[in-house]
Amino acid sequence: MSKMSRRSVLASVAGLVAAGMLPRGALANVPLVEGEPEPFDFDRLVARARDIAQRPYVAPKIAAEAEIDKIGYDAHWQIRFRNDASVTVPGTDAPMQLFHPGRFFKEPVRVHLVENGQAREVIYDRSYFDMPQDSPAQALPHDVGFAGLRIMRREPGRDAGIGPDWISFLGASYFRTDGPERQYGLSARGIAINTGLGGSEEFPRFSAFWVGPPEAEGDTVTIWALLEGPSVAGAFRIGAQGPADGTAKVTRVSNRLFFRERVQRLGIAPLTSMYWFSERDHILADEWRPEVHDSDGLALHTGRGERIWRPLRNPGEVRVSSFLDRNPRGFGLIQRDRDFENYQDDGVFYDRRPSAWIEPEGDWGPGRVQLVEIPTQDEASDNIVAFWSPQDGPGPGTELAFDYRITWAARDPEPASVAWVQATRQGQGGRPGKEIPEGVDTMVIDFEGPVLEGLTLEDGVEAVVSVDGGRLVGEPSARPVLGTRRWRLAFDFAPDGEAPCGLRAWLRRGDAALSETWVTEAVTGRARS
Repeated sequence: MSKMSRRSVLASVAGLVAAGMLPRGALANVPLVEGEPEPFDFDRLVARARDIAQRPYVAPKIAAEAEIDKIGYDAHWQIRFRNDASVTVPGTDAPMQLFHPGRFFKEPVRVHLVENGQAREVIYDRSYFDMPQDSPAQALPHDVGFAGLRIMRREPGRDAGIGPDWISFLGASYFRTDGPERQYGLSARGIAINTGLGGSEEFPRFSAFWVGPPEAEGDTVTIWALLEGPSVAGAFRIGAQGPADGTAKVTRVSNRLFFRERVQRLGIAPLTSMYWFSERDHILADEWRPEVHDSDGLALHTGRGERIWRPLRNPGEVRVSSFLDRNPRGFGLIQRDRDFENYQDDGVFYDRRPSAWIEPEGDWGPGRVQLVEIPTQDEASDNIVAFWSPQDGPGPGTELAFDYRITWAARDPEPASVAWVQATRQGQGGRPGKEIPEGVDTMVIDFEGPVLEGLTLEDGVEAVVSVDGGRLVGEPSARPVLGTRRWRLAFDFAPDGEAPCGLRAWLRRGDAALSETWVTEAVTGRARS
């Protein structure tokens, strides 16, 4: 790219404004375009990623790293992009703001605006940010770059007519939207590399972004991103819908991946969330709140048409669960419990956290949905990851392409023909008034859905339960819950040893399944604490 001096860029601002070359609604003090415009489209980005993958990986250069390291958590969030410096994405009415670097987001990302097939880079200027006079950021040079970006709402009556953001990209290849209830929660990632293997996980990052008008009907903006990491380079195109409040938000993702190293476990369409405890395992936390989690389960719609619900756990050690499949119809990390009374948190509102549902497009072939659960003792860290892992791990020279949609909604799509899991509870086994059996727990699963309405104990509804690595104690039961629309499946079980046993349960009537399949791993008694 040919470059102009910073002084030349400053001198040219008036001419750019007069020529209409700055984004609509931009002020003279918005981030400035550096250098001459360059042709840009997705095909060029794909070619660039392919070329990068054919060369050795080069770690990002961090300008003034020692000074950036002084910008800790509190100092970082005191640095705010000025609303009156927001840039309107070309061809849209969407304002864009940029994140400042800090200790936890050191690597610079390059941000470009795309209009009429031409891209212009946005350059860093300290004046775009409000920051305390004693902020370590005051000493940073002008080549420090940005840490990420976010797309804002237009809201008349607010400062400069700018409301809160609805989609953001910050750190590695992470991005997220605030869902239908304007509450951030779980995140998506561009890719996951060797997650949950016990060694060092690789975190490829979006090193550059291009932001421009929507390419698909219904989208608000398009974000293109260059992915770079030791094992892989890639090109991403993300069409984002928003910010229609009260309805689901959708992001359409297309990626083209080029591998320079062998990857043992590849994660496609990864989702990252937090689960500490729920009504099933409140024993894990000395907490006044009844439940604390961003998501409460993994939902799957398999290529064969089966609906599966796997309630999340906070295990004693890292656990990886795999669900073999071919061409899955959908999967996601879901927050099904939307009742404030079950959380009692009026600060961060876990009842409003969005769910994320992945819908693959095209032929994804054989592989598995994998769930990684990591122990946690608080709510500060994401400890849940879910993704699609192709059957064959890529090696050097492998090229892969995946297209999919992420729907950020209140929950996963309700199955039309079967009931869904409404709650999972676990506790001490046995029956009231009788001797407590050693090593036996009770599992209680509530199902809800139109298919169950009107059914009674006389209608032949059966509980189907299987135990792998343990035994069923007594007969399982299935009955309607008085005064509700739910049915309850309950059973006692005992593992063979100290390792978790695998449990599988559903409701059946004759040869027909009445519910989705509930699956989990479980231990009993004191081992749960």
